[in-house]
Amino acid sequence: MKIDSLVINEANITEAVYDLLLLADPSRETINDYLTRGKCYTAYFERELIGIYVLIQTRPKTIEIVNIAVNPKYHKQGIGRRLIEDAIQKARNMNVHTIEIGTGNSSIHQLGLYQKCGFRICGIDYDFFIRHYDEEIYENGIQCTDMIRLRMALL
Repeated sequence: MKIDSLVINEANITEAVYDLLLLADPSRETINDYLTRGKCYTAYFERELIGIYVLIQTRPKTIEIVNIAVNPKYHKQGIGRRLIEDAIQKARNMNVHTIEIGTGNSSIHQLGLYQKCGFRICGIDYDFFIRHYDEEIYENGIQCTDMIRLRMALL
């Protein structure tokens, strides 16, 4: 199925929104924290919620994508890239100088996607997922322990 038109708008927080956010972050408590500090955007295709991301301002002139998720039914169709491009455009419209994103060391697909979209690795927050999550997280057969930090200059 080819997805030509996505409608991306600021979200009303519903249980369906949480379901998508929980795909990228297993902690409802953490999600609640960044939802209070940022803006959540949802992507709809033919009235179906298929993607989501959250932006928060972390420092002056710096914004971060703290959660981005796509309904698994729509994986490998370019939705993630379109969400990232939308977030980058929103950041530019807010006159932000830098946009950042982080992902787990085990998130191989996401790490590749972010770099293809123009983000560059700028650091590693060692043991981030061990310090901030009660349960171990595994992805691609690898324990998720470290946060790989990436950024893009928007000037």
